[in-house]
Amino acid sequence: MTMGLPTRRRARTAAVAATCVALVSLYGGRREPLKAAVVDVVQRATAASSNLETLEVRPSFFVIAGAGANVGVQVGEDGLVVVDAGSAAAAPAVLDAIKRISPKPIRYVIDTGPDADHVGGNETLANAGEKIYAGALGGGAQNAAERVAPILSAEGVLRHMAKSPAGGWPTEVFHYSRKNMYLNGEAIEVLHQPAAHTDSDVFAFFRRSDVLVAGDVLDTRQFPVIDVERGGSIQGEIAALNRLAELAVVSVPVVTREAGTIVVPGHGRLCDQYDVVEYRDMVTIIRDRVRDQIKAGRSLAEVKAAQPAKGYMGRYGNPGGAWTTEHFIEAVYRSLAKGKS
Repeated sequence: MTMGLPTRRRARTAAVAATCVALVSLYGGRREPLKAAVVDVVQRATAASSNLETLEVRPSFFVIAGAGANVGVQVGEDGLVVVDAGSAAAAPAVLDAIKRISPKPIRYVIDTGPDADHVGGNETLANAGEKIYAGALGGGAQNAAERVAPILSAEGVLRHMAKSPAGGWPTEVFHYSRKNMYLNGEAIEVLHQPAAHTDSDVFAFFRRSDVLVAGDVLDTRQFPVIDVERGGSIQGEIAALNRLAELAVVSVPVVTREAGTIVVPGHGRLCDQYDVVEYRDMVTIIRDRVRDQIKAGRSLAEVKAAQPAKGYMGRYGNPGGAWTTEHFIEAVYRSLAKGKS
């Protein structure tokens, strides 16, 4: 598995320190040139640390972290396929990072869900790309608008984005279980996960690269966000995690290798199949605890007081912020109560 972000930052700090030692050797006692050189190195390192982090997870696949959501980039002779565009504010920086990966045009932008930190950069990235065979469209303003890279998503994403600027709307949507294409020498499957985080989640599976981009169905920083208002459900979340665990393959029988399917979550560090199974088991156990409380006739307040997430709150719980442990328990309760009615 590739290095996580903390490991890379430590490595970068060590590299800066080594460079400074080398500069001391180079400049000896000449204080001013040495001072200027060290300041330049530190400034460059500070600028780099404040920018996005680009990780090469396969020779054909990169992940850009720090853009609101993780951004996946498949690279090949046909061009680039981008999975999630990050936030609108980060879009210019994401585009710069993509151009540093490869000068080839963006051919597709795939949205794993409707959240603003995943789709906010859609318009910027799509406008910077070019549809395959766009040269056959000829010139003119109307054709220029049709030349941009398509934005692909589950049908529900378009519905949820109805109040956002039209330039970022998906231009290719599907309502069935599987959309596929073949670009850059590999099959790409876009797999709809109904009623999970929302009603519009997809996985993007790059089969030769053996990389799965999971979106917000998987977020090991916290309990999963179950957006009941937008069609999410705890049962669908567990079903999606089950599917993710089935698609991912671990490194067996040679378990000592850091190999196997790489799973890119919506946020946070890269994962493997074991991480998915552990996360799925945690969500399932909490679901079962809440379900037992509902069967016993407990109210939402009583269920919260019983702390069904006990044992997991230290790792996944948030006492404050946009998504707290209480928010998660309430979403599980409402989802199960809704399914029961």
